[in-house]
Amino acid sequence: MIKLAIVGRPNVGKSTLFNRLAGKRLALVDDLPGVTRDRREGQGRLGDLDLALIDTAGFEDVSDESLEARMRAQTEAAIADADVILFLIDARVGVTPLDERFADLLRRSDKPIILAANKAEGRAGEAGVNEAYALGLGEPVAISAEHGEGMGDLYAAIAAVAPDRADAPDADEEKPLKLAIIGRPNAGKSTLVNALIGADRMLTGPEAGITRDAIAIDWAWQGKPVRLVDTAGVRRKAKVQGKLETLSVADTLRAVRFADICVLVMDADNAFDNQDLALGDLVIREGRGLVFCIAKWDKVEDKQAALKRLRETAEARLPQAKGAPLATVSALAGVGLDRLMEAAFAVHEDWNARVKTSDLNRWLKHMIERHPPPAVNGRRIKPRYMAQLKARPPTFVLVSSRAAQMPESYKRYLVNGLREAFGLGATPIRLHVRAGKNPYAEES
Repeated sequence: MIKLAIVGRPNVGKSTLFNRLAGKRLALVDDLPGVTRDRREGQGRLGDLDLALIDTAGFEDVSDESLEARMRAQTEAAIADADVILFLIDARVGVTPLDERFADLLRRSDKPIILAANKAEGRAGEAGVNEAYALGLGEPVAISAEHGEGMGDLYAAIAAVAPDRADAPDADEEKPLKLAIIGRPNAGKSTLVNALIGADRMLTGPEAGITRDAIAIDWAWQGKPVRLVDTAGVRRKAKVQGKLETLSVADTLRAVRFADICVLVMDADNAFDNQDLALGDLVIREGRGLVFCIAKWDKVEDKQAALKRLRETAEARLPQAKGAPLATVSALAGVGLDRLMEAAFAVHEDWNARVKTSDLNRWLKHMIERHPPPAVNGRRIKPRYMAQLKARPPTFVLVSSRAAQMPESYKRYLVNGLREAFGLGATPIRLHVRAGKNPYAEES
């Protein structure tokens, strides 16, 4: 079990995150700063990580005999006791002087530190996430403790620095592809899972909503390990009825956040309705790879025309998933299953892709020469340097003058160029633009 201390200044959302990881409301949460005073401990789980959670009081920069000083001492004790430190800042406020002093303290702790920018949902938190790089604690993980966004990225960050676990796979053992099968009720998800594994493992039938839990099945496709996760169908929020269905939907959303790749199963007769679009958008926002799967394809008469129409619809209604492959299957007839798995593994390869820094910057120079950024208030934006921060999904940072004024249209131009130049057509791409000196100049 990993002992995780959640630390930060007052009112950044530590107790909200503690409650989410614990799966229950153990800590009091309020907009008033300083609600938490003592260390609060509890057990939680994130994906397959078992966590011993420590919620701490907001860090105050005092060392007298006051209550605040005693609260600080409790926080320092939690840091000393933890295996991993999760340092939270408020992305909507940005980095404060108190955050900077706390970061200095943490750097001296000699413990693995994860920097998380909370309240990062929407564009309001984007600037704060970019500011967080200046703390010198590595790449910030953008999350929303209240809405549960970014939990997959947080899982990856904790797993990367956590002490070795007895149940961790051997280094030489190939990790399974985590493949979540998602979609609306009665789209054919369980039938597809049964067809893939070649057995009636999942209960199926014409009734909608048979599957209630997210069921994981270990399997191998052409000798490659796969962990298939069949999920409950997700309806529009207004149509969700009763506590049981609410829990089923929550289980499905959790499966999305901890998958590598998600297969969005849709009935050929009514694919890409609003709920399909909402699910696809969630997959992209969570940074998971996406494959569109059109089921019951044997019932379609003019297949060529239908396929063309579906691809046009996908591009028009879900442009943020540009490049996601579209596979057609007939699960009952066993048609198209290998093509679907080939698409899933191709997306997984793109999702894990890394690009050399030298290649990135040669490409960036070419892109700027071909189409320079626009001027803002008479002063031109000057992109200076680009580097890849991580894979899963590919995430890049662009160091530029006047970073905050770079138009979204120019960011899209760069992202689309990355897809084309480096063959990343089938994965979400994240691009962070920030001001500052070139942090990699000495390495390049």
